[in-house]
Amino acid sequence: MHGETALPGLRIEDLHKSYDANRVLKGIDIVFGFGEVHALLGANGAGKSTLLGCLSGAVHPDRATITIGEERYEGFTPRRAFDAGIAIIYQHFQLIGPLSVADNIFLGRELRRPGGAVDRRRQEREASAVLGELGLDLDPRAPVEGLSVGAQQMVEIARAVRLEPRVLILDEPTAALGAHEVEALLALVRRLAARGIAVVYVTHLLGEVLEVADRATVLRDGLVHWTRPRAELDLADLVEGISPDAAIERGRDRTTVGDEVVLRLADVASGFTGPVDLEVRSGEVVGLFGLLGSGRTDLLESIAGVRPLRTGALELDHAPARLGSPRAAQRAGVALVPSDRKAQALFGSMSALENMLMPHLGRLAGRRTVRSRRREDRVFSRMVDTVDLVPPVAAQPADGFSGGNAQKIAVARWTCGLGRPRLLLLDEPTQGVDIGARHDIYALVRSWAAEAGAAVLFATSDPEEVVALADRVVVLVEGRVVHVGPADLAESALVALAQPAATERSVAS
Repeated sequence: MHGETALPGLRIEDLHKSYDANRVLKGIDIVFGFGEVHALLGANGAGKSTLLGCLSGAVHPDRATITIGEERYEGFTPRRAFDAGIAIIYQHFQLIGPLSVADNIFLGRELRRPGGAVDRRRQEREASAVLGELGLDLDPRAPVEGLSVGAQQMVEIARAVRLEPRVLILDEPTAALGAHEVEALLALVRRLAARGIAVVYVTHLLGEVLEVADRATVLRDGLVHWTRPRAELDLADLVEGISPDAAIERGRDRTTVGDEVVLRLADVASGFTGPVDLEVRSGEVVGLFGLLGSGRTDLLESIAGVRPLRTGALELDHAPARLGSPRAAQRAGVALVPSDRKAQALFGSMSALENMLMPHLGRLAGRRTVRSRRREDRVFSRMVDTVDLVPPVAAQPADGFSGGNAQKIAVARWTCGLGRPRLLLLDEPTQGVDIGARHDIYALVRSWAAEAGAAVLFATSDPEEVVALADRVVVLVEGRVVHVGPADLAESALVALAQPAATERSVAS
């Protein structure tokens, strides 16, 4: 409905949300109209995820007035959000692979016969009708696990649309899709809006905003920075809105970078990314920057032995290295801090001391058959002072720390002076971390690299992080390296470089 005026749909007024002293949303006012596609944009930390949490019922706002049609709410539970007509589809699908398309569409709300058995024939008929209405050519009897990622995305949408939502929220819906699948999804999004649904489209891909959105809103620092109709949008506006050039701490003094090459990649290709040619030197911090689906995590995990390398040669300290597993990588001096702290980096019920020193407990015990508590306490106390851990309590479980302090534990595990990795890999090193802890972690990484003469390679989707932490930056787009150079670019230039080729086509049109 480009150029038309949407009917008032979902209205949010004065929405506030804080976590302790951290004010995440500071008074959001926004309207998503029925019958329009409204793009929601913002850099990491702008407040998008918290806003979506408030709308889905996963997060309860401190204060808010939310109106859908004529009904007013002060917040939702997941059930109440569903009853109000809000459906949300996240990046990570909530499908059960072995079940059929029809079974997934009706999952949790199965149609049953009088005796209680699932009426699969009726489900298949009604699923086929829903798929047909959406213009989707999918077999309702096909197992979901055999479908492409794009087709699975369509099944998620069909499941939501069957329940006749008034508001449909799509969170980074094309992050893992190919070009043809993206075109099909955008066409479906337009059809859904034409049916009168308020579609909230959350994305980092600015070309898609110019192609599908009727309006766009940029969040910045917990507030609405601006909302504009499609006719007033261009790529420069979107880039500046998401990532203004800020007077923040720039990369450290590059004289600390040594001459010794720690990591060399020659024509390296992983499952999705490559080929890549790169050298990282002692004391150097290099950022892999890209949007979701760019391949930055794929490359990082391939270097760490989590995923296999398809082609090319990897050298550590001028020696060929075969890192076929995370254990082999660690033995070779490569350490990885993954992006998901809770699931991949820390053991929530174990103490801060055990989490920080876990890879080094045998070394600390020496020839003894039991752990040396005194030695462990001494090392832990030294590291607490170095990273400014709060609270500095060795026995506190890891899941009792804030995001920033939990991340300090994960990073300090490899920078505590034990084991001495030659290469530290960090995936989204400050995701979900407040600004104060962010700069503590940057300082820790920089000082450790300089003092240990080691190399750091980190992956991030945050251009501000590149500017603040990196000496050099490698920009990835759809698995390809499009730029390598000093990390002294403006944030807006980084965001523009990271856009897929589809952006240029959208701008040209």
